[in-house]
Amino acid sequence: MSEDFYSALGVSRDADEDEIKRAYRKKAAEYHPDVSDDPDAEEKFKKVQKAKEVLLDDEKRQMYDQMGHDRFEEADKRGATDAGRGGMGGMGGMGGMGGAGGMGGMNDIFEQFFGGGGSRSSSRSGPRQGSDLKTRLEIDLEDAYDGVTKQLTITRPERCPDCDGSGHPPDADSRTCSACNGQGQQTTVQQTPLGRVQQTQTCSQCGGEGTIYSETCSTCRGDGQIRNEATLQVEVPAGIRSGQTLRMDGEGAPGENGGPNGDLLVEIQIEEHEVFERDGDDLRLRHPISFPQAVFGDTVEIETLDGTVEMDVPAGTQSGETFRLRGKGMPRLRRRGNGDLYVQVRIVTPDSLNDEQREALEAFAEAGGEEIDVEQGFFERLKQSF
Repeated sequence: MSEDFYSALGVSRDADEDEIKRAYRKKAAEYHPDVSDDPDAEEKFKKVQKAKEVLLDDEKRQMYDQMGHDRFEEADKRGATDAGRGGMGGMGGMGGMGGAGGMGGMNDIFEQFFGGGGSRSSSRSGPRQGSDLKTRLEIDLEDAYDGVTKQLTITRPERCPDCDGSGHPPDADSRTCSACNGQGQQTTVQQTPLGRVQQTQTCSQCGGEGTIYSETCSTCRGDGQIRNEATLQVEVPAGIRSGQTLRMDGEGAPGENGGPNGDLLVEIQIEEHEVFERDGDDLRLRHPISFPQAVFGDTVEIETLDGTVEMDVPAGTQSGETFRLRGKGMPRLRRRGNGDLYVQVRIVTPDSLNDEQREALEAFAEAGGEEIDVEQGFFERLKQSF
């Protein structure tokens, strides 16, 4: 899937108008082609411009959230193509999503993808799969290492239980729609500079059903859908990375005319760890050692995400030197084995010495031909050297 507009601006899906504006100003300044060195600056600049335009428009944002990024972009492109032929106008650009952007507007976009105007499709259309929904789930590094089952609560559209998605009570009286003579569609003819253009649209009176009902469902107010809170179990596999997406089949928006539900896309965000830094399947950490350990060598205990292991520090190790522990990194997602753990050692200088330690170190320095400055002790000079 393409990067969605929320990710392009770096905001959450519930970001308010002020957050979106601040994020846009920051991204626009970063990617403006006149100042950015990024080879893709112009493309990214256009992306954040469009993201701002969609997310700051309530109608566009509502449709974007319901349709998902890829389907929304496809509708936008198709609408722009129709506009070039004297048709209905795209969702973005000059046309906009409303009725002012060409003949179709929002209902035409829904008709293309869901078979009708508004939130319900025409009963004369075939079954259609519901739209995909997207959310985010934060986990810690330990969960990403071991794999975990998490509970996720979302608010999503669901088929109305009282009318089974029809929008009217089962015992409501019905009659044939006089506006479309029961066809569910109305045809209009418009004279344009390019000639006569004939366009067929979903009937606005009956919503494409061809039938008018005496009552609408009081629960969903005729929409056929309600919004409910759902708690789901998400299986997060070991080795997953930030930004990767899990697909939960059938947990998206309800389908139309008996069609299957869409899917729920769960984007994983992994919190930063206080000890480990992740680099793909590898991990990195810093480990303190003493000056004698660096000089004489030693075996030290290293904490990993799978417990404590021993690592040999050879004699003469320098501060900042890095050692690799094979197979002690992150599990490789859907592959065998683990990445590696890279341990960078840092020599720690003690804050104070007893008399015996001081005499021993002074003797060590003098044996190497160094003169000890009383005002600047051996360890202070050692700190500076690193």
